[in-house]
Amino acid sequence: MADDRFPTALTFDDVLLLPAKADFLPSDTDVSTYLTRSIRLNIPLISAAMDTVTESATAIAMAQQGGMGIIHKNMTVEMQALEVDRCKKAVSGMILKPIVMRPDQKVYEALEIMERYSISGLPVVDGDRPVGILTNRDLRFLDDTSKPVAELMTSKNLVTVKPGTTMEEAKIKLHENRIEKLLVVDDNGHLAGLITIKDIEKSERYPDAAKDDHGRYRVGAAVGVTDESKDRVRALMEKDVDVLCVDTAHGHSQRVIDMVKWIRKTYPSAQIIAGNVATKD
Repeated sequence: MADDRFPTALTFDDVLLLPAKADFLPSDTDVSTYLTRSIRLNIPLISAAMDTVTESATAIAMAQQGGMGIIHKNMTVEMQALEVDRCKKAVSGMILKPIVMRPDQKVYEALEIMERYSISGLPVVDGDRPVGILTNRDLRFLDDTSKPVAELMTSKNLVTVKPGTTMEEAKIKLHENRIEKLLVVDDNGHLAGLITIKDIEKSERYPDAAKDDHGRYRVGAAVGVTDESKDRVRALMEKDVDVLCVDTAHGHSQRVIDMVKWIRKTYPSAQIIAGNVATKD
């Protein structure tokens, strides 16, 4: 016998979507939606900020499909910032701030960076002027990793392009020279970016990926409400996180409100999600 004191509650298994006549094809369907006023996702899905769900691997996969992952906060500030950075460096139309090496740095330092970010090459600069590029090809069969980068890098006949080069132009340049990376150099000889064949291929493989204005994958990150969380916010904003999620079990609390106000005042352009929220109040 039903008890009127308890309202009807449903789970996913209790609901069926009945098929009906359609006058469009699946390929014509647009399920994109706004996550915030300025961030549009191509699919209406985000992955939870839970330590068993979302770190950089899941966030990258979500962005590739058009959604977004929220990196959980059950880790150090430095580690969470690195996870966001991994997402941002996973793909880019043009990498505006590529990781670089100096000629006097050691090869083992370059190898550590390559492993950390899963990349295969690094521009080498003197100040902000490119003097070479170090790739996996230069390091094959190398035994002594204490050598300076200058001894192993490719420094002659560097292939470069100017800012504003299109992806189609870059593809032609890469193919003509049988290389995988292009240094973007401005008219003053300064390194302005990096274009890689891997990023071009990923862009073609995932045409609906959720990307920011610089062609990088969208990614969010969770923060708490304590004073220590402000350091977390600063570190995440330095990595160009797309969304800050003020993540608590009960979002309708003064500390959540205070944290949202602090973020808005300190970073006026920051995109903020706060919760959990269970009632209209």
